[in-house]
Amino acid sequence: MSEHDRKRALAKELVAARLGVEEKDVRIEREAPKTFGFHTQLIAVVDGQEVPLRIRNANARAASLVTVSEPDVVVGIDLRDAHPDEVELNTMKRHSHLLDESDHAALLAHWTRVQAVRDADGRGTRVAGEHVRLNSAHTKGWVPDRRAQYDLADLSRDGWIITLAYATPA
Repeated sequence: MSEHDRKRALAKELVAARLGVEEKDVRIEREAPKTFGFHTQLIAVVDGQEVPLRIRNANARAASLVTVSEPDVVVGIDLRDAHPDEVELNTMKRHSHLLDESDHAALLAHWTRVQAVRDADGRGTRVAGEHVRLNSAHTKGWVPDRRAQYDLADLSRDGWIITLAYATPA
């Protein structure tokens, strides 16, 4: 199954369970890009009407991750292989602001949190990784030019480093 088919199937399953409807009654579409480089999101449609749920997804090689949340909950996710190749490690080192980048486990944990915050922020790669800030415990993250602050949860498992960034309305 392709990456696109996997994330749509997962989204369909989660939305159907959340709404208490049959999976066959849920259609997953992709929003139209607003500008070049815009990371489009998935949209759920039931009975011809867009469902007011936020769908976020992340993919890495043969793994896909999908989250579904209420419209007032902002979510960002990141998924990384626990054993990144040299190219990915070099990217992380180049855009991280850690003092000791030789500890690959710490670098990877830091980078997935940065990426999850960028995803939650909504601007994605338009925000440089080195601009994302994390508290000392790495449990909260933010981008200095925005008021939003995100709680961070480590959901890692089975050789994958997974971070969820989320913010609920005040």
